[in-house]
Amino acid sequence: MKKAKKQEEEFNEELLLKPLPDRKVLAHFHFRSSASLSTSNGGHHHLFPKAISQLVQKFRVKEMELSFTQGRWNYESWGGFDPIPSSNAKPPGVELWAVFDVPQHQIDASWQNLTHTLSGLFCASINFLESTTTYSAPEWSFPPASGNLRYGTLPREAVCTENLTPWLKLLPCRDKAGIAVLLDRPSIYRGFYHSQRLHLTSTGSGSEGMVSGIILEQTLTVVLQPNSQRAGMAYASERHIQPSWSLTSIFGKQVSGTCVLAKSSNVYLLLDRGLVAELEHLHKENEKSAENGFTSQNFWTKPSFELSADPDRIFIEENSLHSKGSSVLYKFQVEKYSESEPFDLSLTWKIPVVWLSQQAPLHASRFLMGSGNERGAIAISLKSTQLSEGFMGANADDERCDLQVNVFQVVPWYVKVYFHSLQVFVNQQPKAISDIIEKIHVSPSKDKVSPGVMEMVLKLPCKVNSAALTIEFDKGFLHIDEYPPDANQGFDIPSAIISFPNFHASMIFLKDDSVNKSPLLSKFQEKSPVMSYTEALLVPLTTPDFSMPYNVITITCTVFALYFGSLLNVLRRRVAEEERFLKEKAAKKTGRLSLLLSKLSAKLRGRQWEPPSSPPASSSFINAKLVFKVILVAGLAVGWQYFFS
Repeated sequence: MKKAKKQEEEFNEELLLKPLPDRKVLAHFHFRSSASLSTSNGGHHHLFPKAISQLVQKFRVKEMELSFTQGRWNYESWGGFDPIPSSNAKPPGVELWAVFDVPQHQIDASWQNLTHTLSGLFCASINFLESTTTYSAPEWSFPPASGNLRYGTLPREAVCTENLTPWLKLLPCRDKAGIAVLLDRPSIYRGFYHSQRLHLTSTGSGSEGMVSGIILEQTLTVVLQPNSQRAGMAYASERHIQPSWSLTSIFGKQVSGTCVLAKSSNVYLLLDRGLVAELEHLHKENEKSAENGFTSQNFWTKPSFELSADPDRIFIEENSLHSKGSSVLYKFQVEKYSESEPFDLSLTWKIPVVWLSQQAPLHASRFLMGSGNERGAIAISLKSTQLSEGFMGANADDERCDLQVNVFQVVPWYVKVYFHSLQVFVNQQPKAISDIIEKIHVSPSKDKVSPGVMEMVLKLPCKVNSAALTIEFDKGFLHIDEYPPDANQGFDIPSAIISFPNFHASMIFLKDDSVNKSPLLSKFQEKSPVMSYTEALLVPLTTPDFSMPYNVITITCTVFALYFGSLLNVLRRRVAEEERFLKEKAAKKTGRLSLLLSKLSAKLRGRQWEPPSSPPASSSFINAKLVFKVILVAGLAVGWQYFFS
């Protein structure tokens, strides 16, 4: 029975390292936990996080993805056609989408309960997505779109260690052992981009409605700037020198072994197609001969770079449709290392090298047009990267060759979009909407109820150089209670999603047992559509002067304090007590000698001695002062009432 239970649950940990053209390094952590649930185990787990299992069973989640992202993926420098940017490059802030296996009328209630649960689980403001004004229901443009899908984003959500710590607690060994040891907080959060992602998939259903299988994928994608270890060497062009790096120089830690609960623990080094093609070209130029061809056995020993450890396996991409070459993947098994001999992979470059990453067919960007706080326009620009022609081949010359582009955009309700003002430009020339837009679905926004959703399918010529979409909008007014604390900063419009259904980002390596057993390599071989996210827009709306209520409250409270304070002081004060107080005070000032002299003088004259008293003028002065205060306070009160009436 114990062996059967161990086979039901598995955990794998992997790390992918990849040099980037702009002297940075991509680190992609991939953790996969799977469980086969049934009524026999009673809901208990050995490796799989119980909180996730309960979440799936309670809300009947069929598929879900949650991401926390800081920064924006640089598609031009870091690429947009690989599986990593297509699946793991996310918009800034929080993105959540979920598919539920419930009736249609229960989806919204399940979504709201799910957001509250995730908010408490990951210590974030995900519960703000419960409002109908923050989430939408895509029909077909979003890749996993179905009738039971809900999608929402929080572009302004800040990402910090409070979100990473609960994410790490879902791992069996947390960050105490295995590859997760490298997740040093200062190293990660000083990077140019980092995105932690949680993807959940449940398959099948049991006889009693329980989920029969759950797969949990946790990925963390970080782009870091390594410190160059070859600062003393000088080349003709310093910007062409790739910095040498190691795990210690990037993360400040080494891998001293695997997590004992992990079935496999591997580290991969990926050289993309552009880098491999450039290294082959440099190698042939240096040797001035093409006899020493490219093979998987001698490529890693070429003089262009040097690795600190010998790879256990080298994979070469097969069936690559790119003319630049095939990617090369080096595999390192962490099981062979221990605390006495830790794993610290380092890459040392010997020659300068320059290359370009693979780009998506079109580079998408979005910006605002217009000025003022009344109206404006949203523009989506698409520029060709010359990749579509290479894929289409001879069909690119055909006039009937089309490039399909899906656009999905959500606009908040306070940005009132006029969908009839949509205009399309191809190669800077206006085109009829019916000629370019093959399919469109519009869901207008409702004030304080739901956002506006626009889904489109564009059919562009294969040789298109540029395309643009513009749509006008008016800026709405919010109630004073609906403004955020930093309203003067502006209001966010979530990123638009641009996808290319005819292009799939995948890497197919040699099919054997090692590839099939690796969750990361199996994920690379899946045909996922190429996707890219545009920028999140910041729209300035008409904002009231929040200091004016403060000033009115301050001066009103001040005047009322003076009025009531003076009135109570006058009403509670007694004249007789003040006269007695003055007499006692005068008596204290008079010394004993003066009292004795006054008594002696009274006896000599034969008169009765009386204690000294204040002059009667003081009493009249006090009465006059009291009357003046009452008249002053009454005058102020009358003037205040007359001024505001």
